[in-house]
Amino acid sequence: MQLRAPAIVVASRPQGETAVIARLLTAEAGLVAAYVAGGRGRLLRPVVMPGNLVMADIRSKSEGQLPFARLELTASRGPWLSEPLPAAAIAWTCALTATALPERQAYPAVHAALAGLLEAICSAPSARGWVEALVAYETLLLREMGYGGDEAGNADGEWYRGRPAIADLAAGLEILGRLERPVAQYLIAETRADVMAARRQLCERLARIDGPIEG
Repeated sequence: MQLRAPAIVVASRPQGETAVIARLLTAEAGLVAAYVAGGRGRLLRPVVMPGNLVMADIRSKSEGQLPFARLELTASRGPWLSEPLPAAAIAWTCALTATALPERQAYPAVHAALAGLLEAICSAPSARGWVEALVAYETLLLREMGYGGDEAGNADGEWYRGRPAIADLAAGLEILGRLERPVAQYLIAETRADVMAARRQLCERLARIDGPIEG
């Protein structure tokens, strides 16, 4: 693999004493796991945070080898990670993406949608400005992974075309409540329980703004 492309960091875990294995979502190659030397150091630790946008230079000598990556930060989500609601939204969307997508299969629509959702989370004045994008992103993932139709309770499939009609935050919360089962069953099945825990934490924080989720 030889690729230089914009990427979104969706996961990062320690490797050895100083490195990390970063999972990077690119439009061209999809989800790619790569070794980042010095990723736990002072200079790169802020770069490999989930949600960040980077320019990634990814190289490997053979198809079966874990690639090495050099990352240049292009947009940091660090300032929003100290705010409980945006931090929970970033954590959930990145964990969902890292869990749901297969490795090295291109999903350009997912890459574009995640980039737009992260930008909305960090730029909208309140959650009312991005909850619709969150619902659209979850339904887009369900559709791209081969699931859609009535699974979230929508007979005409409108949610699965990525254009949910959401009048307010309460409506968004109600749809998120109904989406929990298909997301858990189809996108997070047989994975660590803490992935869905991140979604529940986000929904609980959203509910404090506008009352409990109906579901």
